[in-house]
Parts: sequence; C-alpha cells; structure tokens
Amino acid sequence: MDLIASLQCADQPGIVHAMTTAVLAAEGNIIENQQFTDHTTNTFVMRTRFESAQGLEKATSTLHSGLAQFKPALHIRPTDEKPRALVLVTKESHCLRDLLYLLELNELPIEIPLVISNREELKVLVESHGIPFLYLAVDSGNKAAQEKIMMAKIAELKIDFVVLARYMQILSSDFCAALPGRIINIHHSFLPGFKGAKPYHQAHDRGVKIIGATAHFVTADLDEGPIIEQDVAHVNHTATPEQLISLGRDIERRVLSRAVRLYAEERIFTVGHRTVVFA
Repeated sequence: MDLIASLQCADQPGIVHAMTTAVLAAEGNIIENQQFTDHTTNTFVMRTRFESAQGLEKATSTLHSGLAQFKPALHIRPTDEKPRALVLVTKESHCLRDLLYLLELNELPIEIPLVISNREELKVLVESHGIPFLYLAVDSGNKAAQEKIMMAKIAELKIDFVVLARYMQILSSDFCAALPGRIINIHHSFLPGFKGAKPYHQAHDRGVKIIGATAHFVTADLDEGPIIEQDVAHVNHTATPEQLISLGRDIERRVLSRAVRLYAEERIFTVGHRTVVFA
C-alpha cells in the first residue's frame, strides 16, 4: 500500500531516524521524503511517502507508536485517497471552470461532492459535470442560518476542505474557526493593493506594472491568512482595464488550482503565520 505521512512537531534530535525506523517496522520502503526546520518557531515538518506491506490501520499504529516520544501532529493516508472539497462560488466562473476541467482530465486529485453558491448563474455549468449544485442566497439577516446549512453539508458529505472559487461573501469568524487551515481562498493581489470595487480599473488608473493573485488559507482576519501560492505578470501602459481583467483571471485560476493540488497532496504545513510548501 502506498501511503503519505505528514508530521509536524517541535524540532528535536532523532525525528528523521525515528520515522525511517518506524517505516521499516511497518514493513515499508520510503519513496519520497521532504523535511524542513523553521528556526523562528522551532518547528519541524516532514512529508514522507512510503510503500508498506501492512494495511493502513496497522501501518498507522506502527508509525504513531514509533514517533510518540516527539508528540507530533501525524496524519497518514493512502496516496490514492482523494480529499473531498466543497466549492463555494458566486457568479464568476473562471476558477470553477479550471477546477472542473482538471478534474475531468484526472489531473486534480480531489473529489467535489457539492458546489454551493449565493447566486444561480453557475447552476447549469456545475450540473453539466454531474455535480450537485445548492443555491443558498445570503444576506445580513440569514448569513448565520445559511452557514449552518453549509456546516451540515460538510459533515454529511465528509468534506475535507473548502475552496472559495471567487465566492464573493465574507465568511463569519465562527465558520472560519470551525475549519482552521481547511479553507482556501483566491484573490487579486496588486502592488500596491487595491480594495473595494473594480480593483483592475483602480490598477489601470495607477499605472501598475505588475498584477497578480494570491491563494491563502482563510482566517477571521480578512485576506490575511497564511499564503499558499502566488503568481504575477508584468504589464505596461498599453494594457486596458479589460486586458488586465483577462490576464488577472488567468493568473487567479492557475494559482487557485495549484494551491488546491498542493493541499490535496498534503504538501502544505502551517507554521505560525506562514506556510511551508513542499514542491
């Protein structure tokens, strides 16, 4: 059986030796191993992919026993087990379309059991891919009730993480707190940053030379969660607002898909206010 072990704990001598010994005890062979020590927080993270002659339950028990002295956060799962994502959208389709396209090509190792939206524009697109679509209109008076429905769906469908594919609603602090490190968002990021309506028009007015996008984990602090993935493109004075929007959409969908893939392959570790991401 091909397995992935993700480990995070305080840095101390002997962790790598203990992991290799535990894998051997699980009748295993290491295929891939990456590790990093964050000296600022004294945190050690490691991602180990290995083959084991033991089943998941027994191999998990063996590794937990062999590494118990380090008191790690340790997660082990089969490599071919696809995490289940709840996707939230509004009416812009570019990020959603890219996720669905990669899913169709079997190039994105996730399952999408449900898409939820506060608008109905993308219903036909979602259902054309054989995925259920749930319309939940959101306003200031019903946000708590609608988020309660979302949480019920997350439990019912055994959702592993949530993807905001241009979902234009701010999630409550309670919702964010219930899913720490499990909500991924995408937003435009300019130098400088432009908030409010029509950010690409603001960028054009200021004559920016770089535009980009950032995928990050969602926290109660708006757009300030740990950064997962970023990309940029150079532009010049000839670019119109419409061209900036088109280029921005392309960057956004690529950055979000990469972030989702990294999460699905368990390559992201949150350390303090930032992430460690193994390529």
